[in-house]
Amino acid sequence: MAKSETTAEAITRALVEHSIDTVFGIPGVHMYDFNDALHRAGDKIKFIHTRHEQGAAYMAYGYAKATGRIGAFTVVPGPGVLNAGAALCTALGANAPVLCITGNIMSHLIGRGRGQLHELPDQLATLRGITKVAERIDHQSEAGFVVGEVISKMISGRKGPGSIEAPWDVFGQKGPEVPIVSAARAESARPDPLAIEQAIQLISNAKRPLIMVGGGAVDARKQVRELAERLGAPVTAHRSGKGVLPDDHPNALNLVAAYDYWKDTDLLIGVGSRLELQFMRWRYIPKNLKVIRIDIDPKEMVRLRPDAAIVADAADGVDALLEQAPRSSIDMRLEDFARLNNAARERFAAVEPQVSYVNAIRRALPRDGFFVEEISQVGFTARFAFPVFAPLQYVTCGYQETLGFGFNTALGVKVAHPDKMVISVSGDGGFMFGLQELATAVQHRINVIAIVFNNGSFGNVLRDQRQSYDGRYLGSELINPDFVKLAESFNIPAFKATTPEELERLITTCATLDSPVLIEVPVDKGSEVSPWAYLHPAPHPD
Repeated sequence: MAKSETTAEAITRALVEHSIDTVFGIPGVHMYDFNDALHRAGDKIKFIHTRHEQGAAYMAYGYAKATGRIGAFTVVPGPGVLNAGAALCTALGANAPVLCITGNIMSHLIGRGRGQLHELPDQLATLRGITKVAERIDHQSEAGFVVGEVISKMISGRKGPGSIEAPWDVFGQKGPEVPIVSAARAESARPDPLAIEQAIQLISNAKRPLIMVGGGAVDARKQVRELAERLGAPVTAHRSGKGVLPDDHPNALNLVAAYDYWKDTDLLIGVGSRLELQFMRWRYIPKNLKVIRIDIDPKEMVRLRPDAAIVADAADGVDALLEQAPRSSIDMRLEDFARLNNAARERFAAVEPQVSYVNAIRRALPRDGFFVEEISQVGFTARFAFPVFAPLQYVTCGYQETLGFGFNTALGVKVAHPDKMVISVSGDGGFMFGLQELATAVQHRINVIAIVFNNGSFGNVLRDQRQSYDGRYLGSELINPDFVKLAESFNIPAFKATTPEELERLITTCATLDSPVLIEVPVDKGSEVSPWAYLHPAPHPD
């Protein structure tokens, strides 16, 4: 007799067959059959339960961003999905393969507006608006196909989040064991020879090329390095591209130094990047600038039209250039890059106290450790002041700039890399968005070092209201708990650092503890020097 299984069992088996070994989430009545299937999967899938749906989704996001693999979470439909929505938006903006598995009301009631438990008017449409792909399993026989289809779309082309839902009654529906459709990444376009020829001509004519790498280049580190060395070109990055070329490589420019170089750049080569720095933040376009773009997403060539458009996977596109790219005959560029970096570091050293604290964290964090930023004064400063030495080690929220994502995301990073040091930096405002997950960290022994910079405010808002609205403060000043005592109430070791040197010593000490740790760093309200002069610099004079 053929084996039988429920829809929930088929979904779980499909997750295992797609090498998904961890699911974050919160159980709930619509999901009981799926929750039970996860339990019966035993050690094939680890289930990490959280204290808020947003926490579960951000942990899945951290897992995905730090590995490039699928991070999965499960929540109840309706309010559970909406609570997780900020993390799905973040994953969409940062091209992270995050998989949401949720339920729905009874199948015969969907769309009838009867007001069933957790009913949304059209949950599938809501999910399709904040994911790359969202599908429903309407019958047990579809389960293996739908899971494979969704995962295939998530990992093909520009990666992104996906969602699978099943109605309440369908999760427990039983039938013959279903075949699992193995997800396959669709083959990306091969580089167009004509586009390569156009790009090579632009490269041959260029005197001062600049390479900009984004999150789409994380699997092309070898090729990017070879191209930079071949052309004698500097490489810079903003957020997700940090570490594609190690920041201590002679061709690497921090983004402040890159802006100084930019004023005379005649060729921009974008690799897996939206070119946000150059066309949204820098507000200055050099005369006669030419642009080459290598991107797996053909829509990018419409959003920002280049002079040579290479639609391809980053590694394939750069490889195609390397087959014909001439070697630079210009000497002394490496000395110029070093001079620009040093001059930039001297200038942005004025961004205090953030730079001193960032430097202390970098000294204490091992070279292979992970740094998770946050929407905070230290997080913004880290984008230009924190050196990174490999892809994926600098975890960011991308263009959504999602306040409160950092600590919960760091927990997912640590689950993915239990043997690596993971440091989360938050402001007091952002940390309060997800502090309930301190309980998750303790219960599951997720040993993140959480550093909370407490300036008693939403720092950006406070500064803007002071500078642009004559000090008419509204909602920007915060009353906070004693973060050390708060952490200790969760049985978490907690400390206070009042200087960068003390912070560095504490990080080194805390790394030896088999426990999550919280370190509070008090900062005088409104005392930080703004980092925005370096992230949104004034235009170069013509």
